[in-house]
Amino acid sequence: MRTPQEILADTRRQITSKLSERNEVSSKLGVLRDSDDVDLDEVAALRKQKDSIDDEIDSLTARRTDLENEISRDEEADRLARDEVPDTSLPTRTPSPADTKVIDEERTYHKGNDKTGQRFLADLVGSYRGDHEAGNRLLRHMKEERVERGDKLERAVGSGGFAGTVVPQYLVDMAAPLARAGRPFADNCRHHDLPEKGMTVELSRVTTGTSAEVQSAENASPTETDLDATILSVPVRTAIGTETISRQAAERGSGSLDITIEDLVSAHDTALDGALFDTATVGLSAIATAVAYTDASPTAAELHPKILAALSASEQGMLNRHKNDALAVMHTRRWRWLQSQLTTSWPFINTNGQPVQAGGTADPGVGYGPGIRGYLPDGTPVVVDNNIATDKGPGTDED
Repeated sequence: MRTPQEILADTRRQITSKLSERNEVSSKLGVLRDSDDVDLDEVAALRKQKDSIDDEIDSLTARRTDLENEISRDEEADRLARDEVPDTSLPTRTPSPADTKVIDEERTYHKGNDKTGQRFLADLVGSYRGDHEAGNRLLRHMKEERVERGDKLERAVGSGGFAGTVVPQYLVDMAAPLARAGRPFADNCRHHDLPEKGMTVELSRVTTGTSAEVQSAENASPTETDLDATILSVPVRTAIGTETISRQAAERGSGSLDITIEDLVSAHDTALDGALFDTATVGLSAIATAVAYTDASPTAAELHPKILAALSASEQGMLNRHKNDALAVMHTRRWRWLQSQLTTSWPFINTNGQPVQAGGTADPGVGYGPGIRGYLPDGTPVVVDNNIATDKGPGTDED
């Protein structure tokens, strides 16, 4: 019977042979594509052959990994057997479940074996070159990330476009990213999935509703108004950015790829959020009904009625479509200014839970971002977003 080491050596030879076979097929495909008269049937057959070889390589690679793990465990068991000498003077007993302890398995990449991220980056580049061992290590790393940070991977940089490239967290912590305004307002907007195709979303908008009234007399004809709807066209807009990074930076830099992708995502979020405010015709600033408050010496007591006037206008416009989900979005400087104001007057009607002698409440545990920073006296939640313009008005210094 063959030993695991002999089977492993044979498996490695098979992988080498299959890789050589795959290279030959790839070369044939390349020659065929460059020819003037392309035989599509032959191209399809070669692709099918290439896919079949890839499946065999994947199977052999998985088998090789299992054998390597088995051999490693056997060697560790042999080492322990040599190091441990049982004390025959002590009585023996049958182990119970209480004697069993689960010990954390060492991470694929950690500060002890990859302090600056060189091993991670080498595997990242190697996986794109077809190095299956590097790909297996990245796959193992991703499984570890899903176990430990699964709730954060939806927003993790690179996880959507680069399978297995979520950077080890200890490397990210070593970088100082560029501070940006981000997307606090966008994260608090109602989200809808786009249709699969098309650059315009067509919605039906009711402009004339039906009617109803109190019947004037028995058997009197009811009122009738034809419902009329128009098409509301919403253009699909794309926030996009790009960055060219050298191969040297990818291979020799510490976390270069992931830091770059993280910054691109941050830039994208900021551009998207800013567009919701400032885009001509459809941005919030363009479609909103303004409630102006201009004063060279503003006070919170003067501003408070204006905020309520805006909320009132919104409620009157939405009526039964108003879901009581109004949100006050303001610049950091406005929120901090409101916190700085002192007053001897308090609202005539205060919201349940609001301190009587205070103009609102702030949550000290919430920092900049989509979270609720605090509440105004009427209970309206406040979100801070520094994409809000601060150069408006005659003096170009108003929010």
